[in-house]
Amino acid sequence: MRVKVACVGGGPAGLYLSILLKRRDPSHDITVHERDPEGSTYGWGVTYWRGLLDRLHECDPESARAVEEHSVRWSEGVAHVRDLAARHKGDEAFGIGRHRLLEILADRARSLGVRLEFEHEITEDNLPDADLVVAADGVHSALRTGRADHFGSRVSTGRNRYIWLGTTKVFDAFTFAFVETDHGWIWCYGYAFGPEHSTCVVECGPETWTGLGLDEAHESDGVALLEKLFAHVLDGHPLIGRSAGRAGAQWLNFRTLTHRTWHHDNVVLLGDAAHSTHYSVGAGTTLALEDAVALADALGDHASLPHALTHYERRRKSELLAVQSAARYSARWYENLPRYIHLPPDQMFALLGQRHSPLLPYVPPQLYYRIDRAAGQLEALRRFKRWLGPKVARTVHARALASRE
Repeated sequence: MRVKVACVGGGPAGLYLSILLKRRDPSHDITVHERDPEGSTYGWGVTYWRGLLDRLHECDPESARAVEEHSVRWSEGVAHVRDLAARHKGDEAFGIGRHRLLEILADRARSLGVRLEFEHEITEDNLPDADLVVAADGVHSALRTGRADHFGSRVSTGRNRYIWLGTTKVFDAFTFAFVETDHGWIWCYGYAFGPEHSTCVVECGPETWTGLGLDEAHESDGVALLEKLFAHVLDGHPLIGRSAGRAGAQWLNFRTLTHRTWHHDNVVLLGDAAHSTHYSVGAGTTLALEDAVALADALGDHASLPHALTHYERRRKSELLAVQSAARYSARWYENLPRYIHLPPDQMFALLGQRHSPLLPYVPPQLYYRIDRAAGQLEALRRFKRWLGPKVARTVHARALASRE
């Protein structure tokens, strides 16, 4: 059945959905509406893992090959604390420039017959005439905001401040660096996304942010201070505060976004418009593309639009539970950094890798470290830990929901 689809938002989610729908049925009438000029994307690089790449190859081999070709990869992580550093082997990971990723997806969509309309903002006042309107316009979605009561939008704001920067230092591993100042700890996460640049996200608690004067500093002065603080990992390379065509970088508090429902009439939420997960788990782009796959599957498998949207929402909410839990606990780990930072280096680095655990906040760190080491050697203890962690997570999550009512 031929359908007319309007994707509002030219990010990875909207573009990839248009590709998948056109591949399923070239007769579909699909338009992607993007409010910004072509090529003026925000951000630096995005990261993803082998599992997503394998899924992209299954769904559309042509765009997957292009994404893989323009990605860099690494399989190690390195953490710096004061004058100490530790390097660990990990899973294979990839980085690609956000601008490059969008170019690849836009070119592929056009080749399949998708119309791309840039500098075209869609709101409730000028909704396209379409069978399905996909709100893929990001965490600040105008379409979702106009129907916030129906979607049951909830936003929880994190305690820490963060800023998203670039650098010409090309990291050879996923890099963490923790620096102690007179006003508390400040840290960064860095990863390469091409042969010339890396992403560098800097985070700190509010006391450190104000104590260092970052709350009042001009952008260039603030970036210069961060360059000094992280000089030992930047190796003389600069930090860059703005990406091409965008305003300067800003300090933000991370906002975790959830909804009671993801669709209303013929409007459905996709990607960051539907959910957000803390950047420290590096899953944002992966989840957006997985949303697109799930929505395309649902539309292909169900003749009725309401049934398709209900199935899509049910599937994705279920699949997101684990990563949303991991993101909550990862954010909490950093918000409670003093609990871990003064441990012996091998223990601190090990618990950095365990920051997604729902058990860790409720167990003394050194005891957790010993249990985790023992679990690595005893299968029975590993099974008990795998059983207990989700149980604790579900109990805490249920209590948090009850407290909101």
